[in-house]
Amino acid sequence: MSVTFSAMQAPLPPIEDRGGPSQPLLIARGLRKEFRLADGLFGGRTVVHAVDDLSLTVNKGETVGIVGESGCGKSTAARLIAGITPADDGEVVFDGESFWTPRTRIDAERRRAIQMVFQDSASSLNPRMTLTETLAFGPRAHGVPTAVARTYARDLLAAVGLPPSRFAERYPIQLSGGQRQRVNIARALAIRPRLLILDEPVSALDKSVEAQVLNLLVALREELSLSYVFISHDLNVVRYIADRVVVMYLGQVVEEATSAQIFAAPRHPYTRALFASKPSLDPRRRIEAPPLTGDPPDPVNPPSGCRFRTRCPIAEAVCAAAKPPLAAAAPEGEGHKVACWAAQPGSGHSLAPRPMGALQ
Repeated sequence: MSVTFSAMQAPLPPIEDRGGPSQPLLIARGLRKEFRLADGLFGGRTVVHAVDDLSLTVNKGETVGIVGESGCGKSTAARLIAGITPADDGEVVFDGESFWTPRTRIDAERRRAIQMVFQDSASSLNPRMTLTETLAFGPRAHGVPTAVARTYARDLLAAVGLPPSRFAERYPIQLSGGQRQRVNIARALAIRPRLLILDEPVSALDKSVEAQVLNLLVALREELSLSYVFISHDLNVVRYIADRVVVMYLGQVVEEATSAQIFAAPRHPYTRALFASKPSLDPRRRIEAPPLTGDPPDPVNPPSGCRFRTRCPIAEAVCAAAKPPLAAAAPEGEGHKVACWAAQPGSGHSLAPRPMGALQ
């Protein structure tokens, strides 16, 4: 028997929509996180700049994709937004109310508004709990009676395509990777959040199973009026599911635009290199030279100014002198932002557009 989430009698009340459709669901401002590591025998400390002044907005019903190389800070940013990892500075506002700051704690009612689905579907499930126990755990923690929570868990399994008659009493080890990820999605939705943060949710799956999980996520977003923050290194996946794309490099946002804008005309040299590195099935479009050379700089001692300048083919003196702001890229306008001096009129970069009104 097929069950949909909208037809289920959820034992937890929905989280109130306070600001209406025009108010952003989530606003993250100035998020910073440094990890201090012990260094050597004499007790020194090494500081890793994982996320540096990250700001992000997610509108209601929107999917925002975050892309970048491994180690760029994507997963740390996700944990900061969800409040799992405490930030050193910054603030997250959820539907017009402060969700957390470094000086406040998140109460249980607010915490259920944002849930995460992690990359490793096996290690994020308790191997000693059946699927029914796993899915009932969250509602029980919020005061739902055990019998009601277990019935609800069986409905959740059916809603993500796992018939409870076959799967309710199974353990995670008895599932495939795609089935485990469906359980993780159902567990995240069990307490009725409004925002899902999906950290590489399909990277460990083969392509056929990946497509099934992506289609499930798209259907759930429409059915439950969800918003997503979708983290992935797979640009084809991001292009399929995301409405807007944020590109990160070494802990900072370097470009932000709608999915259509950024895939049609990427402006930052790093974004162009990422897109150029996509494999092609067409033998006539083989890459003759690597689009990006060199290793990312050490996050303990990042470069001055633009952090990409040490690998950038168009870097000039101005790139080392000051950090470029994330600002509207000419001529695209407000919808397309890029942190590159070559895209800012009058920046002093030889490739920068002329300021409006300047003499030709």
